[in-house]
Amino acid sequence: MKLNQQLLQINRNFLICFTISASLSAVFAQMLSGYESYLNTTFTIIFGYVVYFGIFSGLFYRDNKARYKSMKSSLIKKEILALLSSFGVGEIIYLAIRWPTLYYFLEIGIEPYIASLISEFIATGCYMASVTVFLRKTKTF
Repeated sequence: MKLNQQLLQINRNFLICFTISASLSAVFAQMLSGYESYLNTTFTIIFGYVVYFGIFSGLFYRDNKARYKSMKSSLIKKEILALLSSFGVGEIIYLAIRWPTLYYFLEIGIEPYIASLISEFIATGCYMASVTVFLRKTKTF
């Protein structure tokens, strides 16, 4: 099986962003431990999104700057649309898993930083798998 360098690069970026976002989200969730579980969950996820997409945008730009300069604009638009579609599906799956699991773990009394790490791990694994499958099926990379 031939390894797809673009897919490996995106998954590497996912893992870098996951590590940083999960760590900072766990700290943030612990800081919000005095709040209701639904508020802690919501604000922790928003914080995680800001961190994750801030870092991912920078990594994606750095990795693809030269490649996109040499591509036709119609191909760039097609690829960006496929990426956004794939990430959109992945985000729906991520959020459908992350919010309920973090909320549930907080409600049953698990420490917020541990609850955040566990739910982030589960949701990110599903996110990475769905985006990778979607990008392969749409033959984006």
